[in-house]
Amino acid sequence: MCGIGAIFRYKDHAGHDDPASWLEKVNARQRPRGPDGEGLWVSQDRTVGLGHRRLAIIDLSPAGHQPMGSDDGLLWVTYNGEIYNYKNLRAALEGQGVRFRSHSDTEVLLHLYRRYGKRMVEHLRGMYAFALWDAQKEGLLLARDPFGIKPLYYADDAGTLKVASQVKALLAAGVSDTSPEPAGHAGFFLWGWVPEPFTLYRSIRALPAGSALWVSRGGPVGEPETYCDVGRIIAGSENSPLSMSRRKVRETLEEALKETMRYHMVADVPVGVFLSAGLDSTSLAALATRCAHLPLRTFTLGFDEFRGKLDDETPLAEMVARRLGTCHETGWVSKKELMDDLPRIFDAMDQPSIDGINTYLVSKGAAERGLKVVLSGLGGDELLGGYPSFRHVPLIVKVAKPFASVGSLARAVAEPVLRRVASPKYAGIFEYGGSFGGAYLLRRAVYVPWELPRLMDPEMAHQGWQRLNAVEALNRTIDEMADPFHAVSALEVTQYMRNMLLRDSDWAGMAHSLEIRVPFVDVAFFKTVVGLLRAKALNYKQLVARCAWDGNPPEPLLHRAKTGFAVPIAEWLTPNARTVGSWRRGWLKHVYRAFVT
Repeated sequence: MCGIGAIFRYKDHAGHDDPASWLEKVNARQRPRGPDGEGLWVSQDRTVGLGHRRLAIIDLSPAGHQPMGSDDGLLWVTYNGEIYNYKNLRAALEGQGVRFRSHSDTEVLLHLYRRYGKRMVEHLRGMYAFALWDAQKEGLLLARDPFGIKPLYYADDAGTLKVASQVKALLAAGVSDTSPEPAGHAGFFLWGWVPEPFTLYRSIRALPAGSALWVSRGGPVGEPETYCDVGRIIAGSENSPLSMSRRKVRETLEEALKETMRYHMVADVPVGVFLSAGLDSTSLAALATRCAHLPLRTFTLGFDEFRGKLDDETPLAEMVARRLGTCHETGWVSKKELMDDLPRIFDAMDQPSIDGINTYLVSKGAAERGLKVVLSGLGGDELLGGYPSFRHVPLIVKVAKPFASVGSLARAVAEPVLRRVASPKYAGIFEYGGSFGGAYLLRRAVYVPWELPRLMDPEMAHQGWQRLNAVEALNRTIDEMADPFHAVSALEVTQYMRNMLLRDSDWAGMAHSLEIRVPFVDVAFFKTVVGLLRAKALNYKQLVARCAWDGNPPEPLLHRAKTGFAVPIAEWLTPNARTVGSWRRGWLKHVYRAFVT
């Protein structure tokens, strides 16, 4: 895991930025992402430069230093992430006569590009974002993994393309246009996250997940090109009828779990696990103990406010650790520690988010105990139906669809009354609830669309809502999906997981130089499992647990009510909030002020 930067002055006399000094600023801002080394490469004509901060996980030797160039100096790459199948790719390339000078996955990228060009991304299994310069073609290739586990941002700044792993790194190094992006601000008020490709700034965009962008001497060539769409993977699975027996489903799932775990355990440093009391993380821990060559290290976070309550995950996590024989540690966090950390949290938070503090705190605890790589159960709920939204969204659609023709009128009449006694979301059910996209918007919303002009400049709110085109965009994500389960899964994977959970895991882990790996969020695993999710009589989260524990998981795991990974923010930061909805709104405004003032 690392921090990368790139600059390409593709127009003659574009700007006044010196590539080396600009990249030094990017590297300085991204230092926590890579404390193990720093690198810089600038072309002889000083029109192209690549920067890198290194967190050494694979090939810890100087041979893994970046930016890395090819033997002939025609290709250069700066890369963030892990290519889990790099050993397989390396063996295939060596069979074709390629000679390697390191044992890093970075060098595999250079040789893959030389063999396959831009289509190299079709061969990669992992989490990644990279910028690769081709001197012969005079072009820069940007690419990002299919789920968007690793971030990549760029700004086309008056003839100069500027790239970094963080929005704040681009701002620190300098972009000329920092005017607000209405869609980014409106999106944050709607959901508590900034939906990609938008950021809070008009000139800065996220490279969309599963896409690549080619930049030539004439500038960016079109829009980013999608090479892998996880929503389309889900839609495609509906065309293949399920003919497996229950036993075959379990065997297929168990093999897929073992395979993704084997890949995600590849590292030249110890790998630990974030261990909660949930099915996903305990299943990962059970699987990881089979693959670990040394006793597995596990870590759980506890809060004094939760002792003896349902939200206290420590007793069950410690019981699981004892049964698995892991080297387990529990860290405890106080209100004072969180309050002292808040300035550092907001500094590390790259884009505003109402979540992520939990991941920041558990990452801090793991890093303080010497871990550089940890596994997280993130993605299990989105893929396996662990959220209430899998029940609620189809129900909302069923109730509201017959009233679609009078929806906006019904909302206008009901909203002034309902907002005094209940959540304003209820007033929007008949206007937005008739489609899966609209129902999902309401289910995940913090504020609802008609509230935006009360929260921000009305004209900016109008522009933002129009640019988001939220309901239509959400419905396009699930176009042609007949199965409600698959539709909700696609929305959760491409919205909540991508824009909040994965993004928060990146900035919160990297704030402590900690690489967070997510074995459930893996394309090969995803393709296998999504094709199995047709027999609705099966409880897939419990089935995963039975596979991981060789058929015999601890009974308390199977019967524990889902609580999520909670932090007592409501008690600590918004003590007067009476409901979950009210503290989320209060916390959102607090976060927003931290970014815009």
